[in-house]
Amino acid sequence: MVTARLVLRPWAEAELRAVCSGDRLPGWAPDFPAEGDQVIAGFLAGQPAARGEWGHRLVTEREGGLVVGSIGLFWPPSAGSLEIGYGIVASRRGRGYATEATAALAAHGLRAPGVHTVTAQVETANPASVRVLEKAGMLLVSSADGVARYALGTG
Repeated sequence: MVTARLVLRPWAEAELRAVCSGDRLPGWAPDFPAEGDQVIAGFLAGQPAARGEWGHRLVTEREGGLVVGSIGLFWPPSAGSLEIGYGIVASRRGRGYATEATAALAAHGLRAPGVHTVTAQVETANPASVRVLEKAGMLLVSSADGVARYALGTG
């Protein structure tokens, strides 16, 4: 999947192994992988289906091809809904990458069979992530116990 400035591509086996073992590969931002990327890589290593058409991807800058984060839809859907999660490394934040990637992958997720809603959860103490979701077109549906829930779609 290609956006104006990014390529959202599936994780390769070698990338999963490198992140899980703490190795570095060429073409990664100096601060990739972040802690969240390490958690996702560990999850994906045992879940090949989570890397398919509707699953998790690396966020790569189109110009230069540098891996700067990860994003994913948590498959399979539940009651017609998919949850999205994302993270951009600190050195590349503030450029709108998270918003661009979230908007693109959420739209993609809404095309999945049987899916009518893409959701996200964010801690209300993380205003930057709240702005990402709002700028990506997601609407606040509830907030409780310091967690805001957002949704995009018809459900």
